[in-house]
Amino acid sequence: MILIKRLFIVPVLLAVTFLLSTSPLLAASQGMPALASVNAAAAVAGEQELLFGKNADRPVPIASITKLMTALVVMESGLDMNEWLTFEERHVPAAANAWTRIRVGSRLKRGDVLRIALMSSENFAAYTLARSYPGGFDGFVAAMNAKAAELGMENTRFVDPTGLSIENVSSASDLVRLANAALAHPLIGEYSTTGYYRAEFRNPRYSLSFGNTNALVHRQSWGVGLSKTGYLTDAGRCLIMVSEMDSKPVITVLLDSLGTRSPMGDAGRIKRWLASGDTGSVAAAAKRYEQERNAAWAATEGSQTARVNQ
Repeated sequence: MILIKRLFIVPVLLAVTFLLSTSPLLAASQGMPALASVNAAAAVAGEQELLFGKNADRPVPIASITKLMTALVVMESGLDMNEWLTFEERHVPAAANAWTRIRVGSRLKRGDVLRIALMSSENFAAYTLARSYPGGFDGFVAAMNAKAAELGMENTRFVDPTGLSIENVSSASDLVRLANAALAHPLIGEYSTTGYYRAEFRNPRYSLSFGNTNALVHRQSWGVGLSKTGYLTDAGRCLIMVSEMDSKPVITVLLDSLGTRSPMGDAGRIKRWLASGDTGSVAAAAKRYEQERNAAWAATEGSQTARVNQ
C-alpha cells in the first residue's frame, strides 16, 4: 500500500510543482517574457550567463537543432570543404521519416552538403557528413559527444547526426554553450542563414533548390547571424538563433512549441521584452500545450524517482 501511494503521490506533487513554477502568469509577475515554448533560454552572444531561463536545464529531445553540433564537428575536423562527397545508401534505417530529393550515388562538395544540412535541415546531407568522417558514422557521433563534454554540456547526448532520433537530447542552457562555440566559425553562421541555394550535383549532373527553414533570416531588421530550426512530434517546434536584440547579438533557444510559427513569435516577444520590459502574452492553446508537456515531464520524473526509492 505504501509503495502504491508513493508511485501516485510523487508524480502528482511534482506535476503540481512544475505547473506552478512554469505558469505564464507567474513568469509575467517575475518580469520574464511569456513564451509559448516549454523550455527556453537567452544570453548575450559570447556569454554563458542567461538573461533568463525557462526550464533551462531540462534535457529534452532537440530534433534538427542537432545539426548545429554536426556542423561544429565538421568545421573543427579540418576536412577539405571542397572535397566531393558521395551520398551512399544508409547503413542503418533512419529513426524517423527521412524523405529526400537527393539521389543515392550522386556527389556534392562537403561545403555545399553542410550548407543544405544547416539552412534547409537536409537529413541525408547531415548523414553523409557523418559517413564521410575519418572514423565513419560511429566515430562522428562519438566526436559529437566528446565536443559536448568539452563544452560543459552536461545535459546533452547524441546518437545520430541528423536529429531524427528522440534520443538526441539537450537543454536550453547547454545549447547556449553550443551556439557560442559555433559562432567562432563564420561559415556556420553563413551557411545556416543562407536564404536560398541551388546545389549542383554530379553523378549524374542535376541541381536542386533549397530554402531556409527560418523565415526570420529573410528580414534584415532581425540581423540573424546564426540559425537552426527543428521539429519532431516528441520535440515540438524548436529554434536556436543569434540575432540583434536591443542593439546586442543575443542567443535565443526555444524548445518544444506547439505551432509552426510559435518559436518565431517567442523570438519577437523576447526582443520586445529586452527593448521595453513588456512581458507579452501567449494564446490559450499554447498555455494548455505547455501545461500538458510539463505535467507529462513531471509524471515521468516522479515515476523514475519512485522506482529508485522502492
